[in-house]
Amino acid sequence: MTDQEPVLPPLEWIRVFEAAARLGNFTAAARELGLTQAAVSQRIRNLELRLGARLFDRQARGVSLSTQGEAWLPHVQAALAQLAHSTANLFEAPRRKLAIAASSSVIELWVVPRLAEVARRLPHLQLSFETIQRLPDYSRTEADFEIRFGEGSWAERNGQRLFAEELAPVASPALSTSNADDWQSLPRIAVSGPRVGWRDWAIAMETPPPPVPILRFDTFVQALRAAESGAGVLLGSLPLCLPALEEGRIVRLTEKPLRMEAGYWITWPRNRPAFAEHRTLIECFTEAL
Repeated sequence: MTDQEPVLPPLEWIRVFEAAARLGNFTAAARELGLTQAAVSQRIRNLELRLGARLFDRQARGVSLSTQGEAWLPHVQAALAQLAHSTANLFEAPRRKLAIAASSSVIELWVVPRLAEVARRLPHLQLSFETIQRLPDYSRTEADFEIRFGEGSWAERNGQRLFAEELAPVASPALSTSNADDWQSLPRIAVSGPRVGWRDWAIAMETPPPPVPILRFDTFVQALRAAESGAGVLLGSLPLCLPALEEGRIVRLTEKPLRMEAGYWITWPRNRPAFAEHRTLIECFTEAL
């Protein structure tokens, strides 16, 4: 080895850096990687010493990436992704069957429109779907992938964001036209469950409290169909509503959306080995139509 050849840091240190940078927290990275917080801190410190650069700024309330850390992160993530992809393609046997667990609304509105691309790129793959009705149901499923709502941090799971959640009032064109000057007086449609509702919207937008919804549904897709029929105004998930908006079945009633930190993620168990179709399938579900 010549003096000019760079000596790469241990891969484990780089993986720890990527997790800490992605999650923005040493404790969360430790939980994801099965290490202690002290072990994560030590590996980051060793990496910084090896590179001769500070990767994180330490603050009283946590850490944040330094300028050099921000510059290096995308290169690290691209390299790790390529390593995982090539390893799966070269050494993992192809999978013939995969199971995906998700809510019925996400399956119908996000997954189904992308299945043609899955069939084109993975023609040998057989997919089965399990509908999740309530959050506790995730603990009982053994699906290969689960699509979850949150901020991307779940114990013992890896994940990739499908889309960030944006909410805005939507209604059928006929209903919105007949009440264009005062849509706030229109009847409301609500969706049961822990999702953000009309009261949260009013607080965020600093508007008066909304009227009590006249319709309430168990699933978002049912509520969307009601809005398309002209039954009322729905606080719609813009990514899930996109086909209906593009086709003119519904229209937005305000241009100002409520942007959330949380979103929908496709997740998988961290302790299961990779397989050849893994990355391709995720790409199909994360790419725009």
